[in-house]
Amino acid sequence: MTLDLSGKTALVTGGTRGIGRAIVEALAEAGAKVAFTYRSSSDAADALKAELEANGVECLAIQGDAADTAHAGEAVQAVIDAWGSIDVLVNNAGITRDTLMIRMSEDDWDIVLDTNLKSVFNFCKAAYRPMMKQRGGSVINISSVVGVTGNAGQANYAASKAGIIGFTKSLARELGGRGVRANVVAPGFISTDMTAGLSDDVKDVMSTSIPLKRPGNPEDIASAVTFLASDAAAYITGHTLHVDGGMAM
Repeated sequence: MTLDLSGKTALVTGGTRGIGRAIVEALAEAGAKVAFTYRSSSDAADALKAELEANGVECLAIQGDAADTAHAGEAVQAVIDAWGSIDVLVNNAGITRDTLMIRMSEDDWDIVLDTNLKSVFNFCKAAYRPMMKQRGGSVINISSVVGVTGNAGQANYAASKAGIIGFTKSLARELGGRGVRANVVAPGFISTDMTAGLSDDVKDVMSTSIPLKRPGNPEDIASAVTFLASDAAAYITGHTLHVDGGMAM
């Protein structure tokens, strides 16, 4: 099945590298006009924007902190001002500050919850009314297998990612009557910059615990997001799609 997003507009938070970049590229390849946010990686943002435009894609690169409420409103409004609607919202921005609970500082907790969970609230709140007025839209929030299983040393990250799942189910119930869908993609162990720093021994142990016996790649997540953004998923809402090679079974 070809997933066609022609005529659709999309906004992806944290879109310059790893999973976020793969999502931006996949949505663009499916025909969408794509805006993406980034916090500090200006060179990467400029390179991605140039790449997309060279392929004839209409795109916007928007700098700001996803945890900042004003930034979320401005980013959503920029998409609407440029293209007249916001059809797809992908909340992907996220960080880790891993350490055992006994050593976790209040700042470690706050920055992860703000970046990973508050940012989802910010952007969904900003897109809520426009999508309601359109009587259509697809919100896809990126969680994690850790939000389902938990993980030692990641209490803050797990709490933020579990919160995304409950938040999205609530959003789906609120917006379903207006034709707006809200779903979650929960990646497992994905080869990205975030996991590149792990030792080969740790990577091997993690891979052996995965039923498919290998890590995923950012394109695996991007494919799932593109599906949920498309009309092929028109009757799916409030769902958490695990893209984890079977880790959460």
